[in-house]
Amino acid sequence: AMGNRIKSYHENVKAVTPFYESLMQTFDGQTDKTEIASKVAEFLSAPVSSAPVPPGGPLGIIIAGAPASGKGTQCELIVEKFGVVHISTGDALRAQVKAETELGMKAKEFMESGGLVPDELIIGIVKARLAEDDCKTKGWLLDGFPRTGVQAEAMIGAGIHATHFVLLEVPDEILVERCVGRRSDPDTGKIYHLKFHPPPEDDAELMARLVHRADDTAEAMGNRIKSYHENVKAVTPFYERLMQTFDGQAEKTGIADKVAAFLGTTPSSSGGASGGASRGGTSGGERGGGAVPRILMA
Repeated sequence: AMGNRIKSYHENVKAVTPFYESLMQTFDGQTDKTEIASKVAEFLSAPVSSAPVPPGGPLGIIIAGAPASGKGTQCELIVEKFGVVHISTGDALRAQVKAETELGMKAKEFMESGGLVPDELIIGIVKARLAEDDCKTKGWLLDGFPRTGVQAEAMIGAGIHATHFVLLEVPDEILVERCVGRRSDPDTGKIYHLKFHPPPEDDAELMARLVHRADDTAEAMGNRIKSYHENVKAVTPFYERLMQTFDGQAEKTGIADKVAAFLGTTPSSSGGASGGASRGGTSGGERGGGAVPRILMA
């Protein structure tokens, strides 16, 4: 019976600890109890770093937002302001394939067979990209990744730690409106919106070549939004201590200013996977305070 209980414990603790890695210290439970207590007391009295890099070190930013939330615009403004390296998993994947690295060749096999590239390969590719000199010196901005809870857990397990998590929130009905009205110019790549950023109607040639993407419909967008909500709900518990929510309906420079203010601070170390970060979202300012949690492992 004890063997079964121990096996169950190991399975459970393996699933729990990734949420608390930066707050955790392991202790040898075989030593004298007073010696253990002394070491635990020393650990509990020490400050806990709220980020995996020292204050003033390179930023490691994750940004998440639904389709049409304005995430692409904020990525551009973050890169312009902080000089971090903007990384999308698609770009990193294509670069590895082009360079014919071991990871790239493995990924290419899945791509050519029409299969999905496994999470472990994607994580390996992301880790390899973040290990390059530009990311280590300038910092990095991961665009929409991790997308799932499994990927978030794998990232932490691979030692990839963010310093800040930016979450853009926009009501679903606004997302649909933004999406349905989008039109793109295939020649220039420029994106217009029939209501919010209309193309010049006196340019007949431009108007004639504008493209309405097949998945920019209310039905398709509804499915994409539903999938996004399911995924982001699974990802955010891993990053609550590092996360700030922003109102994606605000004017883009206003959002950028609040994001910049957030990125210029060290996120509060209060709150673990279950809470502690300010999730009010619209102000982009205050974060929760209170006692700093510690996790003890024997």
